[in-house]
Amino acid sequence: MKKLSILVAFMTIGLVMASDPVKELNTYTVEKTEITNVSPFCISIAKGDYEMVKKMVELGTEVNESSEGMTPLMYAARYNRIEIIKLLVANGAKINKKNGKGFNALKYADMSGAKDAKALLLELKKK
Repeated sequence: MKKLSILVAFMTIGLVMASDPVKELNTYTVEKTEITNVSPFCISIAKGDYEMVKKMVELGTEVNESSEGMTPLMYAARYNRIEIIKLLVANGAKINKKNGKGFNALKYADMSGAKDAKALLLELKKK
């Protein structure tokens, strides 16, 4: 009986000291996050979906049109998408084009550690 009384006392104290879960839900705030509007073309590039990128190029998607301040080639370089870089350049992507930050695709490859993309872009610049 003594053990039961002690258990009930601890449970009562726990309930009294516990915060109101409904109140917590009402006062909980979520930080606002900014959602960017990256084009479907550049999303496909970032994901490495070569077939989708190829199809979009064939359908006339502009290979130099920026999305959220980066060209498709910059996305390909950043995410080390070698075959997509070749496809974009073969279809008129400008290797030396810079964005508002003054960065080109080579700079994005360098900053993200995309060694294969960096080597390919350096090779393509020589041609």
